[in-house]
Amino acid sequence: MTQASAKQQRDILVTSALPYANGPIHLGHLLEYIQTDIWVRYQNMRGQNCYYVCADDAHGTAIMLRAEREGITSEQLIDRIREEHQQDFAGFHIRFDNYYTTHSEENRQFSEYIYRQLQENGHIATRKITQSYDPEKNMFLADRFIKGTCPKCKTEDQYGDNCEACGATYTPAELINPVSAVSGATPIEKESEHYFFKLPDFADFLANWTRSGTLQPQVANKLAEWLDAGLQEWDISRDAPYFGFEIPDAPGKYFYVWLDAPIGYLASFKNLCNRENIDFEHFWKTDSTAEVYHFIGKDIINFHALFWPSMLHDAGFRTPTAVWAHGFVTVNGKKMSKSRGTFIMARTYLDHLNPEYLRYYFAAKLTSGVDDMDLNLEDFAARVNSDLVGKVVNIASRSAGFITKRFNGQLGQVTEVERLREFIDAGKEIEEFYEAREFGRAMRRIMELADTANQYVNDEQPWVIAKQEAQDEKLQAICTNAINMFRLLMTYLAPVLPKTAEASEHFLSAKLDWNNRAQLLENHHINKFKPLMNRVDMSQIEKMLDDSREELPAPADKQDPMQEEKSKLEPVADEIEFGDFAKVDLRVAKIVKAEHVEGADKLLRLTLDIGHGDKNVFAGIKSAYRPEDLEGRLTVMVANLKPRKMKFGLSEGMVLAAGPGGKDIFILSPDSGATPGMRIM
Repeated sequence: MTQASAKQQRDILVTSALPYANGPIHLGHLLEYIQTDIWVRYQNMRGQNCYYVCADDAHGTAIMLRAEREGITSEQLIDRIREEHQQDFAGFHIRFDNYYTTHSEENRQFSEYIYRQLQENGHIATRKITQSYDPEKNMFLADRFIKGTCPKCKTEDQYGDNCEACGATYTPAELINPVSAVSGATPIEKESEHYFFKLPDFADFLANWTRSGTLQPQVANKLAEWLDAGLQEWDISRDAPYFGFEIPDAPGKYFYVWLDAPIGYLASFKNLCNRENIDFEHFWKTDSTAEVYHFIGKDIINFHALFWPSMLHDAGFRTPTAVWAHGFVTVNGKKMSKSRGTFIMARTYLDHLNPEYLRYYFAAKLTSGVDDMDLNLEDFAARVNSDLVGKVVNIASRSAGFITKRFNGQLGQVTEVERLREFIDAGKEIEEFYEAREFGRAMRRIMELADTANQYVNDEQPWVIAKQEAQDEKLQAICTNAINMFRLLMTYLAPVLPKTAEASEHFLSAKLDWNNRAQLLENHHINKFKPLMNRVDMSQIEKMLDDSREELPAPADKQDPMQEEKSKLEPVADEIEFGDFAKVDLRVAKIVKAEHVEGADKLLRLTLDIGHGDKNVFAGIKSAYRPEDLEGRLTVMVANLKPRKMKFGLSEGMVLAAGPGGKDIFILSPDSGATPGMRIM
């Protein structure tokens, strides 16, 4: 009996969140699809009946407007984007059993069915609401389609829900000089009837479901806060013009894109079932023994862990076995940036680097939690070169040549039985890590085995043995042992490195069979070894960054590589005389006390010692510093600025600050060699 048949086969359906059909795939997106693909490939290697479906999220105002700008239909746009998405995913060896679209007849039918069930069960309400309306475009405007001046900090060209400059939140009605981002017209207020899903009806159900083990603990804790605060009804309708499905018996009203997007999981799987004669009901009936898993980003938890299970539950479908959220991707410790070249599209990466480098790096850093992940590009190159090229591939390359040249490609007998038993038994631990999505721990364990294999080759020194003709049997055994170690390592890495695994199978003339990994290769013919993976060169990464970098418009007489940073700065003020500048008294100041200012979004109150008495200063640095981190530190202040009466008290000076804003505000001075009151010339 094989290990696979010792346990009953599991029926598993897996999904990833649906990418929006309004733009290309980038590295931030890829984290989720690579994570999901690795888990699915692992399940398939273990012999489970595991399906992976996804689709393009193809509805909404944004798609309708983009298609209009391009002079094509919405259907033409989503068809083109879907093809591009599929090409990008295939480039990273992400293998779907079905990649569909939410703009499908299956999705329409499921959306209407679930809506009617909610309606019949009394969970749909209607009422009139007032919204912003574009009188030129004759359409209602979502907050993101309204721009104006922030009512708090007066920064222009801000969206209708929050300010990117100061972080304030507000309603579109609070914007100063609001305009439609679609036509430029001034919005008006207009009333319209909307349809609402009565989510509060499901509070008790959700309180139990979210604590049933279906969610990660930190996600369940966050949802508990929302449940305690009280759930709100969810607006599930949008007015024409809108690209989507019209609500039954409600002319001119359409399902909000987020209603039919998760239903796309059902539709994509149903489409697959119809083609492959799979029992759809077995996976989605309420008493199903099958398993359903959703991989998502942490920013869409509310849709997948509140709205979605409630709709499924009320419509008579089973709820997910688990919803697994992951964090965001940063590059070199910062948010992805077009000006720095770190907003990297999938296609740009593929133009320069092996996709399996990224698959491995993501796997090496992935946990089962929701923490953000940083793609440090120097670490990325070093880890790929060290682990994959320097450790794993190196084992085969150091041993295969002797087998080919001295033994006509024929392996001998395994002599390191106990050492190889350690490799085989380690698979049980690695299985647990893969199953629990602790990919980073799996990769560390695999690399520990790779270190053991390389140490074995170093200790046995086959290159020395090869010079002694009387030692042929020993040489063949050493290389046979090493190649069996390599085969086990590649078996464990196959879910992460599928193409390298395929090439390894060709080299070994044998399958990488997880469940039968204890069957070692002895007296077996292998093919001539060919390099399986090349080292990463930082010049490749630099070229990728160059191709990703998007320069912002520069002045006609000069190209400036710092366009994005400079665009955040105020224009240079009018020139002044030196005498005016000489009047400014800059002093080193010690921050004696720092505290929050009640009622202020941006300010901290600083008590500054400048050597001859303390001064009280209000500084707009709350977004960058915590008060407790400032006390006892040095800064620089304008000491002779005329006191200014403010809403919160008297400000007796100004600290000097630099940076684009937000968390990037810098006011601290080097501590060494400076004393409070020292004048800066």
